[in-house]
Amino acid sequence: MPQMHAPEKLLLAAPRGYCAGVDRAVQTVERALELHGAPVYVRKEIVHNKHVVETLRDRGAVFVDELDDSIPEGAITVFSAHGVSPAVHADAERRQLQTIDATCPLVTKVHREAIKFAAEGYTIVLIGHAGHEEVEGTMGEAPDHIVLIESEADVDTLEVEDERKLAYINQTTLSVDETRGIIARLREKFPHITGPRTDDICYATTNRQAAVRQMADKCDLVLVIGSKNSSNSNRLVDVARDLGTPSYLIDNASQIEEAWLTADTKIVGISSGASVPEELVDNLVAFFRERGTSDVQEFEVLREDVRFMLPKQIRQAMTAAAEA
Repeated sequence: MPQMHAPEKLLLAAPRGYCAGVDRAVQTVERALELHGAPVYVRKEIVHNKHVVETLRDRGAVFVDELDDSIPEGAITVFSAHGVSPAVHADAERRQLQTIDATCPLVTKVHREAIKFAAEGYTIVLIGHAGHEEVEGTMGEAPDHIVLIESEADVDTLEVEDERKLAYINQTTLSVDETRGIIARLREKFPHITGPRTDDICYATTNRQAAVRQMADKCDLVLVIGSKNSSNSNRLVDVARDLGTPSYLIDNASQIEEAWLTADTKIVGISSGASVPEELVDNLVAFFRERGTSDVQEFEVLREDVRFMLPKQIRQAMTAAAEA
């Protein structure tokens, strides 16, 4: 790589990186491999990060797009953190797969909201990104009751049969500000609309966006480590850019472009999506240190202490293995 200007200072957004749901999902696959041996099958990417997926693949995880014939009957099969529809659960049961559900508990919360609103006869407006695995899983809970919208413009064209039986839910990894705007537009157009008792956007998405929001105006450039298919990572880039700070999404230091780092780039902010292991941040810091940057500071906005228990099947198998 050609020589590039080294920034004078790095700011490391905190919190950043792994959230509790991702940590739980990755540990689920790791423990399943330890307990049952390879191969362990995983439907879709366990989390949206290329590095994590490749590391687990090297250890014996086999990632599949669907529960097809490539999975032997009765095989250990893990569902990803993004959740699956009831149809996928039924398909796994029909094929007698030994499933372990690593769905993030905060995604499960949204599924339960969809089931509850549908049972009460509501039309459900789901705010989310078409084609995202989390959205597909949620819509599968009540496909006849859910309509997907992605923007405030979609609200303007939305028509429903009974405005008094209308509810909204949303994907957990959206932009906090953008979602707030869409909900406000929904409430303006449909005054009787109801929503979940607590916010659907997960704590980690909210906190990482808050850290970047406070850090961005102190930076000349913000680099976000994350994979292109990671919704929450892309939103971090959006947050910085919305504040006028150039920002780019990279998988690792090899994707940095010389043109981003000019003599005027004095302070570079670094964050990482909720499915990114800290070692990738460490590698990026090392990249800049090798080029002469010595001032590296944590930019802490708040501390997280959220933990989720591993799935029941994993906990039971670990207990049995310990007692054997």
